[in-house]
Amino acid sequence: MKLLDKLFDQIAQIRLRKPAISLKTPAEIEVMRQSTRIVATVLKEISQMVKPGMTTADLDDYAEQRIREMGATPSFKGYHGFPASICACINNEVVHGIPSRKKIIRNGDLLKIDTGAYYKEFHGDSCITIAVGQVKPTAAKLMAAAEAALYQGIAQVKPGNSLLDIAGAIEDYAKSKGFTIVEDYVGHGVGRNLHEDPAVFNFRTRQLPNVKLQPGMTLAIEPILNAGSRHTKVLADRWTVVTLDNSLSAQFEHTVLVTAEGYDILSDRNLV
Repeated sequence: MKLLDKLFDQIAQIRLRKPAISLKTPAEIEVMRQSTRIVATVLKEISQMVKPGMTTADLDDYAEQRIREMGATPSFKGYHGFPASICACINNEVVHGIPSRKKIIRNGDLLKIDTGAYYKEFHGDSCITIAVGQVKPTAAKLMAAAEAALYQGIAQVKPGNSLLDIAGAIEDYAKSKGFTIVEDYVGHGVGRNLHEDPAVFNFRTRQLPNVKLQPGMTLAIEPILNAGSRHTKVLADRWTVVTLDNSLSAQFEHTVLVTAEGYDILSDRNLV
């Protein structure tokens, strides 16, 4: 079985089996605050430095250097054979884009950067979409809707609510703005492992137990919205996923802690 197939199989198993959810202790949560702060710092710095003419490999080099400078290791590099520290996706690329010296960032691009940091045995995970220069109105609307959909989902995070409360809020918002939700890739628990139970869907489904949220859960919530069809395909590199109809795609992701009162966005870039 190829490495990417193994990754997809692992994610599929998280979707389908009875979830074994890890509730984090206060000490573990404090470590995750550090791992997620490293991720937030890198993403914020990349959003401020990116400009037309750079390559996605330039950003990958920077991310790896900064993650290591802050005492962590890149979560993604080597994960099931992935060769880089960030996933970098442009325009119609959806997820798992491999950085390249040949992939030049241009004015008007929608650039998605997803990265993770492994610090003292715990992972942080987050993704942003960046408007490079002046983007078209449709691209700007898609990006804004993807970010707002994430926060609509996060607003449902509190003890007693369920995963489907998150999913429903994201789905309703995305559809209200006229965009589709990618169903092939979903959020997940995160902690000692980069991908943990439970699967965090962005749309209503009966494919998983409707888990009730409890304090100590740490969830990577990550809606992906497309301007056209929700359907995707994997390119010949066995990693990069693109929209089937070549439409634009946008994604935002945060690592979120369920607290006794509600939620805490651990990867909040406003805190770095």
